[in-house]
Amino acid sequence: MGVKYSLPESFRSYRNTVRVELKKVIDSCPPALCNMLRYHMGWQDEHGHSCSRESGKFIRSTLCLLSCQVVGGDTSQVMPAAAAVELIHNFSLIHDDIEDASYERHHRPTVWKLWGQSQAINAGDVMFTLAYLALLKLQEKGIADEKVASSIKMLSLACLELCEGQYLDVEYENRLDITIEDYLDMAAKKTAALLAVSTSLGAYLGSEDSKLVDFFHLFGKELGIAYQICDDILGIWGVEESIGKSASDISQRKKTLPVVYGLQSSDGEARKRLEKLYSQKSIEGEDIKEVMKILDQLGARDYAENLAEQYYYKALAQLEATRLDTSRQAPLKETACFLLKRDF
Repeated sequence: MGVKYSLPESFRSYRNTVRVELKKVIDSCPPALCNMLRYHMGWQDEHGHSCSRESGKFIRSTLCLLSCQVVGGDTSQVMPAAAAVELIHNFSLIHDDIEDASYERHHRPTVWKLWGQSQAINAGDVMFTLAYLALLKLQEKGIADEKVASSIKMLSLACLELCEGQYLDVEYENRLDITIEDYLDMAAKKTAALLAVSTSLGAYLGSEDSKLVDFFHLFGKELGIAYQICDDILGIWGVEESIGKSASDISQRKKTLPVVYGLQSSDGEARKRLEKLYSQKSIEGEDIKEVMKILDQLGARDYAENLAEQYYYKALAQLEATRLDTSRQAPLKETACFLLKRDF
């Protein structure tokens, strides 16, 4: 993972159109709420002045559009669905920042830090609501009512999984008996569920082949687990300037994969020390360095990188199983590679 990878061309090609769609949806809500959402998206500062900061990578919306493109669909028709999955993602980020007590995102104060927890909860709720209003705009694009209804169900089920995954993530902070299987179940819900619905929605709205949709769902799920593992690696060993937030999940006692592996595979003094450190209310200063030293000695980073790669290849296998022309699969393969190799 030493080579730096930049955003694939597919992201650049869809970024502006997704942003335009998102702005249309977000600007439709009341001004007071709109200001918080626009700030979170990086379109204005806390005083309401326009700015041009980039807000995230638009991974989920891009995966939705690329999946539609790969199965031969009309991406302009499914733009509301791409906006919807991006809005759900941002709803979860606003609430996640509150739950994690994160002061910064993308080098700026988080919404709750500026407006308080109560108003940030409102902002997240609005993002959630707007996602479903965005999905209803599929009707205006000529998508059949039955498909719109099914899309709403698909996104709703993914949201239930996302919330369960977030519950597990928080609940695991106070436990030392988490297994790798527990972790993978949490990751499949917290992160992979939304990537899976992004790819399956794109395929569903772009084709009439239910088997294709199933393959794309599994592609997104496997890729989502790989993506979360990479996030875990960056959350411990990442460079803060690159990822836009504190590089250590250790201080929050998050049971990310390297830590779960460390707790599960260590014994003797190393295990006792890890358990003692993770029994504290917080881990700071020299204690963070000690955790990282123990994880390095146990080979936790190598283990996590290898497992992420395994899930990456599982994702590619699902893509291959579609039997679609290899050249058509190329943009999704390029995206999958970026999500595995990225350093931000």
